[in-house]
Amino acid sequence: MDYLPFTRPSIDEETIAGVAEVLRSGWITSGPCVKQLEQELSQYFGGRPVRAMSSATGALEIALALAGVQAGDEVITTPLSWVATANVIVRAGARPVFVDVDAITRNIDLERMEAAITPRTRALLPVDMAGLPVDRDRLYDIARRRGPRVIEDAAQSMGASWGGRRIGSFGDLVAISFHANKNITTAEGGCLVTSDAAETDLCTRLRLQGVVRLPDGGQEVDVAGGKHNLTDVAARIGLGQLKQLEAFTARRRLLVQRYFERFDADSGCELPLADYANCNWHMFQVLLPLDRMRIDRGGFIQAMHQRGIGVGVHYPAMHLFKLYRRLGYNPGDFPQAERIGGTTVTLPLFPAMTEADVDRVCAAVAEIIRDNKS
Repeated sequence: MDYLPFTRPSIDEETIAGVAEVLRSGWITSGPCVKQLEQELSQYFGGRPVRAMSSATGALEIALALAGVQAGDEVITTPLSWVATANVIVRAGARPVFVDVDAITRNIDLERMEAAITPRTRALLPVDMAGLPVDRDRLYDIARRRGPRVIEDAAQSMGASWGGRRIGSFGDLVAISFHANKNITTAEGGCLVTSDAAETDLCTRLRLQGVVRLPDGGQEVDVAGGKHNLTDVAARIGLGQLKQLEAFTARRRLLVQRYFERFDADSGCELPLADYANCNWHMFQVLLPLDRMRIDRGGFIQAMHQRGIGVGVHYPAMHLFKLYRRLGYNPGDFPQAERIGGTTVTLPLFPAMTEADVDRVCAAVAEIIRDNKS
């Protein structure tokens, strides 16, 4: 039986041929394809300015700079995310202030977020876990009343929506990922959606060493930028992917519906919130009943691999990593994030999957848990 990975990008032949054209053109770094991708993304996001990046991490780094985050500032975020979310705060010289997550949505608990705001809080940095958006109405109500900027880590939520509006089409600063495991990809890459002309101009400079091209052919630099520009090769992949986003999202939702229909209700697994109106279903994550099993999560993953099925872990609670332990965080600080991070597994979900693939995964999970009940 063929190996079923937990994710796999769907790249069509037209896109592959388009990449070959870019390679033959001789212009393979940032150029016309990047400009076209930015234009089409801007259109998708309702006309908002968009700057393509080499990664969503770079987009977050620049967003922190645009928000004025400096040494000594605090940025409130979730401990349940890819570690890049907090690493960029540390690299900016600020302190990540973790807040526990909601048990149902697995997103940051907004009530606790508001309670954590202090005079040193410069920004709020929520994450849309697995593509399920944080409550944008409540989030921006808090920001308006209390003053911090909002930097949306929407790395996982391309194609998701809130209240009928696309994520990225409203709000403050929005960072999105186009990594190979995301709902659309540029292999590596991302973008930052902005809302202010001056900040968009600064973003453009910060993306590529702060350089401004002068009319006489010279250059000027007045800010210390980095190196976050996307290549035309990557942008061409993105142009092909963007055309398929709606179809990809619809397919993911159908597959997830199948998961809910076929999942063994007696397995003891905790399933994600069944939100079809807002979530883009970037991942399908379940929490294992490890307290009732004779094997640990590693044993479960190994058993799935033996059956030819890939499984991911997204994500361990990052405040337990050594880096953040050195900042004073300890086990027990965020019980929900630790419970979810310690029992979560990501099951296969990507547009090219079949309904039979979903059935195979559900049967394997049920069998492993049944055979290893304590």
